[in-house]
Amino acid sequence: MNTATHTSSRADVDVRGNILATGQRIMAGKGFSAVGLNEILADAKVPKGSFYHYFGSKDAFGEALLEKYFEDYLADMDVTLARPGKTMAQRVMAYFEEWRANQSFFDCQGKCLAVKLGAEVADLSEAMRLSLKRGTAGIVERLGNAIEAGVADGSLTTEGDAHAVAQNLYQLWLGASVMVKIVRSAEPFGPAMAATRQLLHLAAE
Repeated sequence: MNTATHTSSRADVDVRGNILATGQRIMAGKGFSAVGLNEILADAKVPKGSFYHYFGSKDAFGEALLEKYFEDYLADMDVTLARPGKTMAQRVMAYFEEWRANQSFFDCQGKCLAVKLGAEVADLSEAMRLSLKRGTAGIVERLGNAIEAGVADGSLTTEGDAHAVAQNLYQLWLGASVMVKIVRSAEPFGPAMAATRQLLHLAAE
């Protein structure tokens, strides 16, 4: 690849990434339907023609947005679940502590995108619904593997299949996150954390 082509390719990645990052931040606050492309492009300082160079439609943009969100989310999750010097139980609980810190009713800076858009876009676009399905399945799979490892190292125990427990925990925390937004208080995370410790047979802090 010559220098000019490499520079052009890097510029494309930067512009596309800027549009996605801006959209993620704005839509995490307002939702998908309430945000127009003009708002995103004005904030990103990108002309509309550039948008359609990278995304064929708003739905295609939404799909790309979710794919990028889950790619980053799962990478962060992998780091947390591989944290050195910790038992797997401690790593799993650190993941939920980070969830509680990020999935707030305050400005979450785009980190609560799946919670914010889940119910809304699942009925708007099949492509976005499938992106959500793949992304959340990746979260549950990693959590299930971590719980299995915790059982193996003796730092936690469960009743039943680890992946079923992981699915229950994800749904528990997803529901708690919705309630946090409804009541505008982090209080629902308290019972969610207590239930998590109970399901993993961990002593209360």
